[in-house]
Amino acid sequence: MGKNLKEAMKMLEDSQRRTEEENGKKLLSGDIPGPLQGRYENGCAYFHEEEREGLAKICRLAIHSRYEDFVVDGFNVLYNKMPVIYLSAAARPGLGQYLCNQLGLPFPCLCRVPCNTMFGSQHQMDVAFLEKLIKDDIEQGKLPLLLVANAGTAAVGHTDKIGRLKELCEQYGIWLHVKGVNLATLALGYVSSSVLAATKCDSMTLTPGPWLGLPAVPAVTLYKHDDPALTLVAGLTSNKPTDKLRALPLWLSLQYLGLDGIVERIKHACQLSQRLQESLKKVNHVKILVEDELSSPVVVFRFFQELPGSDPGLNAIPAPNMALSAVSQERHSCDALNRWLGEQLKQLVPASGLTVMDLEVEGTCVRFSPLTTAAVLGTRGEDVDQLVACIQSQLPVLTCTLQLREEFKQEVMGTAGLLYVDDPNWPGIGVVRYEHANDDKSSLKSDPEGEKIHAGLLKKLNELESDLTFKMGPEYKSMKSCIYIGMASDDIDVSELVETIAVTAREIEENSRLLENMTEVVRKGIQEAQVQLQKANEERLLEEGVLRQIPVVGSVLNWFSPVQASQKGRTFNLTAGSLESTEHTYVYKVQGSGVTPPQTPSGARTKQRLPGQKPFKRSLRGSDTVSETSSVSHIEDLEKIEHLSGGQGASEANSPERHPGVPTPPEAEQTGALQDRAQHLEDDCPQVEEPESLR
Repeated sequence: MGKNLKEAMKMLEDSQRRTEEENGKKLLSGDIPGPLQGRYENGCAYFHEEEREGLAKICRLAIHSRYEDFVVDGFNVLYNKMPVIYLSAAARPGLGQYLCNQLGLPFPCLCRVPCNTMFGSQHQMDVAFLEKLIKDDIEQGKLPLLLVANAGTAAVGHTDKIGRLKELCEQYGIWLHVKGVNLATLALGYVSSSVLAATKCDSMTLTPGPWLGLPAVPAVTLYKHDDPALTLVAGLTSNKPTDKLRALPLWLSLQYLGLDGIVERIKHACQLSQRLQESLKKVNHVKILVEDELSSPVVVFRFFQELPGSDPGLNAIPAPNMALSAVSQERHSCDALNRWLGEQLKQLVPASGLTVMDLEVEGTCVRFSPLTTAAVLGTRGEDVDQLVACIQSQLPVLTCTLQLREEFKQEVMGTAGLLYVDDPNWPGIGVVRYEHANDDKSSLKSDPEGEKIHAGLLKKLNELESDLTFKMGPEYKSMKSCIYIGMASDDIDVSELVETIAVTAREIEENSRLLENMTEVVRKGIQEAQVQLQKANEERLLEEGVLRQIPVVGSVLNWFSPVQASQKGRTFNLTAGSLESTEHTYVYKVQGSGVTPPQTPSGARTKQRLPGQKPFKRSLRGSDTVSETSSVSHIEDLEKIEHLSGGQGASEANSPERHPGVPTPPEAEQTGALQDRAQHLEDDCPQVEEPESLR
């Protein structure tokens, strides 16, 4: 009786204790929102510094679980039935090599699963192709071991179809491991179905340090396994106290932030991404790569320009009737412009935390990932609005530059002496090189003469104070100097720009040659003058005699019979490059007439600019700043007056003086009337400034 009473009391106490524990668990789990309720109740956590270290330990655990004799036989077991680890093509670069090095496996144990090519996202794993690879490996005697899925790829944040992948892994007995930034959204109340399916995986790796802005916090790998001995052999558990202290920084950080603080930071990052994504959908010429992801904390976008005859929705895929060279050229041009856009946005909005990356299919893109940067940089909603405003302000520059590139190329190719340099990494209008007379086109080495000409050309172009930026640097495929022309923010007269470059470079080359020729002429002139002066001294000695050269005798002879010797010298005419006698100078006290120097070469045509108009700008006569009835008409009248007065002055210089009684021709009367009108206009409108060319 007493024994039964004791057993009954023990059962009652056990049931009461069990009820209290369940109530405590309910109270505890009731404070945890979202799908994390009850997840990994029988699981374990492994804390590690390196993000990939947890996956390597999981792979070792999977090997020990599938190969029972691995501890005894070792590599022989793997040799008879080689394990296969499946990785997505969009996985982090170098992940497969890291796993093979840590596990001691050969590279054939890795299987790279391609992403979708026809349907779905181009950064999601192709499930049908994966199943085909698994069947082929089984037929070849291999063992499908582990599959690494992405809940937010490292590049663009796409999530694989984890639910379908889980079914496939259960069918073939494959371990499923999930990693990615989108796993942070599991702490929220609203989660997409693809990310929610990650809660059914065998293991997952979380990186709360970058998510919460805590640099010293370790990563966490959650896993479920029933055999503690295998987890100990795999290195997931340890008896060392130092290994157990790895979780201390994370525990202290979580205690400091609290559950509400953790959820608030992750929610704020997702809201920033959604805000930018909704704003970019309203901006033209900007394509968003992640549009089908709900609550994704990553936004990837790029600038694009539609080609003629192409579909704007399929701009990444070339049309069948489109030339491959045109598509490649357009791709390279857009890549350079997107790289420039990303660098500009990083400088204008440093709190955005943007990164520029190169994708295999889309090309160069700009990524906004506030989940890994917002907590550190303090990104706010105002920063996102400023980012969108900066993108809109830079779009006219990008479109204008892209439109002027082809026109600049055609103008340069049609201009003698200029060579168009195709540099795919330059985001500006283009690159041009001047070919001088001694330029060796077949050589790729540096050219000192060409470098000197291009340095002078760069100096002249920068002195024009235009809106364009000019730089000098080596050519893309050689060491020869070139002129790099920057971005264009307005409509540029490309023909005037190319003509100015050609004419200025030609002037610099001719002036350099003139200086070299002048140096040679001066050297020869000095030698010739020395010879002639020596001959003149010899002739003077013969004329005066030997006695006049003796000091005392010469003075007496000169006193009785002075010598009337003329002063002879030589002058060098730099213009004519010849020696002339100084007798004309000493006798008539005047300098020689010489030769009129040649005029400085100039362009074939000189464009007249309106007052305040910068170089290389297209003139708009119908604009609001310039009126047809004011300054333009005044300039035309002044041009006509100068033309008629110049013609009249020439006729008067070639004809005898007109008699006062002779009647004035009608041209003179017209000139006088125009001069009076010009004087009247100048008196009425003194603020109109005369163009520089008419002065």
